[in-house]
Amino acid sequence: MHPQIYNRPKEMSLINTSLWAYLAMETTNFTHGSISMNETVIQQSQLHAVDTAIALPIFMFAGGAIGNLIAIIVLSVSRQERKSSAFYTLVCGLAVTDFLGTCLASPFTIANYLGQNVLNYPRVCEFDSFLLLFFSLTGLSIIFAMAAERYLAICWPYTYERWGVDRCFARKFLLFIYTSHIFFCCLPMMGMASSKPQQSGTWCFIDWRTEEPVSSAYSVLYGVISLLLILGTIMLNLAVCGTLMMMRQRTVKRPNTRGSVRDRWRALSSAAETQMISVLVTTSAVVLACSAPLVVRVFANYFMLKKDSEADLAAIRIASVNPILDPWIYILLRRSLFRRLLRLSRKSSSIRSSSPLESFLS
Repeated sequence: MHPQIYNRPKEMSLINTSLWAYLAMETTNFTHGSISMNETVIQQSQLHAVDTAIALPIFMFAGGAIGNLIAIIVLSVSRQERKSSAFYTLVCGLAVTDFLGTCLASPFTIANYLGQNVLNYPRVCEFDSFLLLFFSLTGLSIIFAMAAERYLAICWPYTYERWGVDRCFARKFLLFIYTSHIFFCCLPMMGMASSKPQQSGTWCFIDWRTEEPVSSAYSVLYGVISLLLILGTIMLNLAVCGTLMMMRQRTVKRPNTRGSVRDRWRALSSAAETQMISVLVTTSAVVLACSAPLVVRVFANYFMLKKDSEADLAAIRIASVNPILDPWIYILLRRSLFRRLLRLSRKSSSIRSSSPLESFLS
């Protein structure tokens, strides 16, 4: 194996060399010990790196699943929010959507981190790509539906009543969103586009850099629909907030007594209405902020020739944070807690307004 080592006794003098050092050099454990020790250190460092890397998807999976499950229970148990018609039906639909997306998509990522390489199978990769396409687009659609429901209720109340927008209407609309989006996101599995593992190897998505006309048209269409939903949600939220501001100004400017103005404005902006607007605006901000980077990457990969796999990975990670943040908005802004916050804000404002008067009188 190493002839130059085994022939060394004939050439070396034991007088000038320590016997124990010489015997140690000749042992197999010494000559190969450094290699085995290095291999052990490398293996341990690799295992530590895998454990550190897999901790993030496990944490995100647990946070998304537990948070959305708590949100679904809170929304289902609360009597007032069950009676709040279409809006909270859509909110519950978004919580269920986030819960299903987390529970279905995260196991593939975790299994791939464990070295199973499940995404190398074409059917598994296509299904993982379908999940990412479907739940991202469905979340944007439900947020748009929530914004449209509040817009009709505040800006067009007669149309809202004439169309009969209630819990049953919201359930039918959710069913329409699910069925239409399942068909649209299944088109890549039917051959309209191809799915492949991304460079990190932990997730699959449509081939958004392909030059095939049909596949390119599908990726652009997906990006355009997502972009229209984002812009529509922003415009509807701005319209709702602007309408409420205008109503408040008109109510305050009317030549009535102070008590009647206060009562009318309280009836207009009740705690329930204010809570709905707060939930809508906060949820919209979170969903749009988390979904926008992925939509940007869809267009960037189509129109730009330069590949940036790190930006793609960052975009899908930001999108994965959305199901973790959404449920805590419903939990923290539920009706009872929101009323307590309103009472505290009113008390603090009354104390601040009365303190200058007291100091003046004193």
